[in-house]
Amino acid sequence: MMNQLLKFGKISLRPLEPGDIELLYDWENKMEIWEVSNTKTPYSKHILAQYLVESAKDIYSTKQLRLIIENEEQEAVGAVDLFNFEPYHLRAGVGILVHNPKNRKHGYAADAIEALSRYSLEVLGIKQLYANIAADNEESIRLFGKMGFIQSGVKKQWLKTLHGWKDELFFQKMLC
Repeated sequence: MMNQLLKFGKISLRPLEPGDIELLYDWENKMEIWEVSNTKTPYSKHILAQYLVESAKDIYSTKQLRLIIENEEQEAVGAVDLFNFEPYHLRAGVGILVHNPKNRKHGYAADAIEALSRYSLEVLGIKQLYANIAADNEESIRLFGKMGFIQSGVKKQWLKTLHGWKDELFFQKMLC
């Protein structure tokens, strides 16, 4: 049953493995996605190795969970995160990355969000998920809207970028 909760459509979600260090090193150090992930400095393999060790801990202690998105060929195409997990308030933030543009527009991100939503409700008992999305990130706005997230707020001039300030949109999805 648990395995089925981590699968939907064309994808399956799996925990991080020690062998993922090269993948994470590549993904986390791509400066073109730093703006989306609020990253400002590169990650060393040493830091990522420590992160992999921490990722094996329970979500109730770390307040976060990262899962690798695999396609039908069991190739890693991205990652989906739960972050700022609040067990008392039964909510968590969601972040997603489909790294290679050639793997986008295949439904992997939508399937991953659906699988993560089901797992969040049925295993973790989460009532709601939320996403923070830059106002100019049209692909993510469409994706989360398609997946039942509703925009419930705007944080004005919330994100400082190299080119000025951006608004950030707040989206929520009630799971039950």
